[in-house]
Amino acid sequence: MDMESVPDTGSQVRTLLVLGASGDLTGRLLLPGLARLLASGRAPGLMLAGAGSADFTPADWHQRVDTVFASAKSGATPQGSSELDRIAANTSYSSLDVTAPGELSRLLATLPGPIAVYFALPPAVSQRACEALVPGELPEGTLFVMEKPFGSDAVSARALNQTLVRLVPEANIHRVDHFLGKGTVFNILGLRFANRILEPVFSADHVAKMEIFYDEDLALEDRAGYYDHAGALRDMIQSHLLQILALLTMNAPATLGERDVRDHLGSVLRATSVAGTPADSSRRARYAAGTSQGRQVPDYASERGVDPARGTETLAEVTLKVNNSRWAGVPFILRAGKALGVARKEAVITFKPVAHLPDGFKGIDFPTTLRIGFGPDTLQLDLDVNSPGDLFTLDRVTLEAELSSTDLLPYGEVLLGVLSGDPTLSVRGDTAEECWRIVDPVLAAWAADEVPLEEYPAGGPGPAGWDTNGTAPQ
Repeated sequence: MDMESVPDTGSQVRTLLVLGASGDLTGRLLLPGLARLLASGRAPGLMLAGAGSADFTPADWHQRVDTVFASAKSGATPQGSSELDRIAANTSYSSLDVTAPGELSRLLATLPGPIAVYFALPPAVSQRACEALVPGELPEGTLFVMEKPFGSDAVSARALNQTLVRLVPEANIHRVDHFLGKGTVFNILGLRFANRILEPVFSADHVAKMEIFYDEDLALEDRAGYYDHAGALRDMIQSHLLQILALLTMNAPATLGERDVRDHLGSVLRATSVAGTPADSSRRARYAAGTSQGRQVPDYASERGVDPARGTETLAEVTLKVNNSRWAGVPFILRAGKALGVARKEAVITFKPVAHLPDGFKGIDFPTTLRIGFGPDTLQLDLDVNSPGDLFTLDRVTLEAELSSTDLLPYGEVLLGVLSGDPTLSVRGDTAEECWRIVDPVLAAWAADEVPLEEYPAGGPGPAGWDTNGTAPQ
């Protein structure tokens, strides 16, 4: 680690303040991730506080924390078990309106610092909460932890950045992307840059196309309050999948320090744009009624809390290009969707055919492909080898390996970086704006109905005419 790249927060974070303590994100992801981290003994001395509306009481908060922490004790170290008990016994909850001037700053003044403020809130509420704060009234070393999506377009992201840096230094802002666990990031970097047979072939000379998929078999799952305002493009492609694209296409950094890594991520994203017009380079759809995971799913427009007039997509696909010499001419297809028949979370690198195959060989039906799976992290290399019994026929074989994994949950990895003041896993402000700059033309075309909103039955492969094997046309 390049220690000069780690922000000086005065000392390790002492208090984690969760805004939106009653929300789904806190209960389903944030607290379990924190509990696993504490159980490992890697966050000693931390204090936990929650804040939210008056209809969620201190007793509700204590019960939520107790329930989650109790489930983490079975695998805890002795020190971790003690930490879980200590924090559960001493956690506090405050009822307040974070958007009201003075309320959040008064709460911060009562907590031991340095403090990490986790905005587990809708983006618009987080923006108003930050606007209500006054420069200079925050305790020294305060960190802000912001959830994606960071804004709703390039203009709002830029405005939010300006608001944040008015309050705390850029180095103290963690725009978290739980999809980018440190294990996943370093698995990709290690695979790409530590292997002589792979590093040279990650280029336009050898790669025909690259696809990144995040197909989920889950439907809306009562998340309309957030998802119906976001959709698949904002929720997944604009954030998670563009970051994966950057990791797969960036040049090798000099070190694994956060500055070197994030500089290279930003550089390749600045070179990325839609390949052609948005109408030609994007597709969108939403699920209709069907069967997913063995249960009946209503059509998306009928889901509780959905406004059908919004035309929110549950499946999105965009084709991008990277405008540099390394990747000129290679299509990058990013796709994310819900209520699909098969969960598929992977990057697929399809290589060009060999320049010359000797006459006489037969049986080559598919190109060489490299598949990198996410959660669990896996590696599959599809190759052609001689068939047993017929040496002139080539058959497909797959070499498989499991990549390194961590004992932490994704949000535990995120929180470990936050609590130790390491921003490697967070998205830098300029990069967050670049991601919106890439997708904004597509969002504008969709808003103008230049791209039809197709439909597909829940539990199916996708709309008619889309490649059911999950690979997009070039």
